[in-house]
Formats: sequence, C-alpha cells, structure tokens
Amino acid sequence: MSKNIDQIDRDLLRALQRNGSLSQRDLAERVGLSQNACWRRLKALQDKGILRGTRAEVDRSQLDLGLVVFVMLRTRHHSAEWLAQFRRHVLTIPEVVDFHRIGGDYDYQLKVVTRDMASYDKVYQRLIAGVELDSVTSYFAMEAIAEGRPLPV
Repeated sequence: MSKNIDQIDRDLLRALQRNGSLSQRDLAERVGLSQNACWRRLKALQDKGILRGTRAEVDRSQLDLGLVVFVMLRTRHHSAEWLAQFRRHVLTIPEVVDFHRIGGDYDYQLKVVTRDMASYDKVYQRLIAGVELDSVTSYFAMEAIAEGRPLPV
C-alpha cells in the first residue's frame, strides 16, 4: 500500500470506516494502542492526506430521497476550458453525489440522488442547460445491494 502505512494504520482505517464516531479511547483499544499513540497515528494519516475527515452515514429513505439515477454523458468537447466549465457546472448541482470521468462508450458518469422522477427531471434540466452535451443516458436504480462500502485497506 502506498504512503508507507503499516498494519496498525490499516486497522485504524478499517475501524473508522465501520464507525467514524468511535471515541479515541475506543479506537485505541480496538487497535491495541495507547490514546496518545492512537492520536499520533491519526494525525500522521491526516498529514499524509490518507484520512480526510469523518462523515455521517445518512439513510436516504428517511429523508424521502428514494430515487438513485446513474447518468451517463457523452460529449464532443474535450478541451481544458470546456472541462473546467463542465466541472464547475456539475458541482453546482447538489443532487449529484458522485461525479467521474470514465473510459469506454461514455465520457462521464454521475450518481444523482433525489426524491422522485419529477425531482430528477429538474436536475436533468439544470444539467443540460449549463453545457453542451452530445448524449445523456439515465439508468434508474431498482435496489441498492451494496452502497458506500469501506475501502479495502
């Protein structure tokens, strides 16, 4: 693994991915360190840019955000200027929770989370209004079998 991390660092990362709200004491106990040593390890992982903060896992269904759409985009434009404009535009749409430039038949993939089809149509209209796209194909998720899984560290 890169950035010179050892097994204890991996154990810390695994534990935090499972439960980011662990107290430092509980985290230290789980990986067999003192609290001070645990703090130093966490600080080093942050300084290396490996550990980039903590987030709460939110249940979409409890917030009436039941529609997940994977949007596949194709463009004829590949200049740095167009890409910068496109990135800025997409990042203004809060319903876009993942955004990737990809290889293959499409150029970009977005993951959109929203309430329903009418809400998605508003996202779609905002998306196509901001930049010229060649094609937009939407795939609607029927079921989330595995979502937000921990990284295999």
